[in-house]
Amino acid sequence: MTVPTLEELNSLPPTIDLMTAARMLGIGRTKAYELARQGEFPCHVIRIGEQYRVSTADLLRLLRATDDYR
Repeated sequence: MTVPTLEELNSLPPTIDLMTAARMLGIGRTKAYELARQGEFPCHVIRIGEQYRVSTADLLRLLRATDDYR
């Protein structure tokens, strides 16, 4: 996987799937789902039915890919 540019990161939708977020953080599939189930994923995860979505804004703050560190 190539490293996304800041422009690509800023064009992401409000939420992204768990695996996209996990790849950006260097976390494997099994560990990502384990952390999400335990409520320990390093950024905000939203559960919609059986699907996990990750807050893009929270992920970008974690990665320090934005100037908004609130």
